[in-house]
Amino acid sequence: MLVRDFIEDSLYNPHYGYFPKQATIFTARDPIKFHTMHDSVHFQEEVASRYELFERDEDGPGRQIWHTPTELFKPWYGRAIAQCLISEYLLKYFPYEDFVIYEIGAGNGTLARDILDYVKDEYPEVYDRTRYNIIEISGNMAKLQKELLCDAHPCVNITHRSIFQWNTKEPAPCFFVAMEVIDNFAHDMIRYDLRTLEPYQGLVTIDSNGDFSTYYTRVTDPLVSSFLALRRRLGHPPPISRLLKMSTTLRTIYTSLPLAPNLSAPEFIPTRLLSLLRTLREYFPRHRLLLSDFSSLPDAIPGVCAPVVQTRIKGTSVACETLLVKQGYFDIFFPTDFNKLRDMYEHILEEPASLLSFPDSRVSPLSTSISPLSAGAGFFSSYRPANRRSPVDGMASASGLPVGERRSGVFTHSEFMETYANLEKTQLKNGENPLLEFYKNVKFLF
Repeated sequence: MLVRDFIEDSLYNPHYGYFPKQATIFTARDPIKFHTMHDSVHFQEEVASRYELFERDEDGPGRQIWHTPTELFKPWYGRAIAQCLISEYLLKYFPYEDFVIYEIGAGNGTLARDILDYVKDEYPEVYDRTRYNIIEISGNMAKLQKELLCDAHPCVNITHRSIFQWNTKEPAPCFFVAMEVIDNFAHDMIRYDLRTLEPYQGLVTIDSNGDFSTYYTRVTDPLVSSFLALRRRLGHPPPISRLLKMSTTLRTIYTSLPLAPNLSAPEFIPTRLLSLLRTLREYFPRHRLLLSDFSSLPDAIPGVCAPVVQTRIKGTSVACETLLVKQGYFDIFFPTDFNKLRDMYEHILEEPASLLSFPDSRVSPLSTSISPLSAGAGFFSSYRPANRRSPVDGMASASGLPVGERRSGVFTHSEFMETYANLEKTQLKNGENPLLEFYKNVKFLF
């Protein structure tokens, strides 16, 4: 099978996959009282103590536990996310449109609860117009989310389905939230023939003894082909030495050397991420994406943009050196190049689906017909700011003019939190703030 199919089987198979059967999210029973912590060392000791207690409570063979910033910094992390969404909603859509949120991979539901609690307490007039939709692939997680959320917040709707199987069109403006999700999206593995620079797709095989191996064939998978074509259009070069790309003679000499490889180092390409971006364009034409994940990772296996493959044994995380491990007992998670992700995302949205393909769409007060928007983007002006997308005919901005939505930006974790979080609530006695100083290898796209 393709490498991405092997990864998806390892992580999401309903009978033995890592997430349905082994994974447990660390959940602190009570929020950490940051103002009582002396410094970051004291904070880390507190986290380690709670983690050890939780792991002891969840004892069992193969049990895998990990934490998220949502749980470590609750409710303040969730409130920062809520403030980000609320700010955009009030600026662009209130009071003409409902406050519609879609979240994928919502875990235990803690982030959704913290967002909704904040909206209910601070913006009750917005809460009355809130619709919170969770798309969850794990049946166990969906059950936990229903227990936590549905009674407290009737505006929550939970759909047990993979986002890659989504087929319902949302015509209204909405916010699409994906926090710590895309790192577990399956990637494909490719290598380049160093003589011809032709890409080869990687496949995983298993023999009668249960041993794994890999081999490579010419690219035939449509999703791999489509990703490579998109990368060429964006001008993102393959990870091959510039000298080798420039000279056929140098490639011939290099590959003729003793013990020289005939293929480049493995490269992991985010094909499932491409599927998500296409789903957003097709089924959520008026969405605003808020996404956060790892931009770099230590202890990755060999390769370009390679994942970390790890498991926990007796409370200790153990990293592996290969992807070919027993399915279900190992987490497989990837870093994301956020600048390349932004380029992919904006390029795909530059070719939005026509409104004519959405028969269930309805007229919005912000999509007025008083201006001849059908005349196209150039009706009012030929000038378009570089930070704006091409306008879509029939969709006006908050100003009522077809100026195009603002392009997404990339922010570090600390930059995002400095903008939207209430930092006083997570400040320690000595002035340190773990909400800013932790997760240095995490970025946001918004």
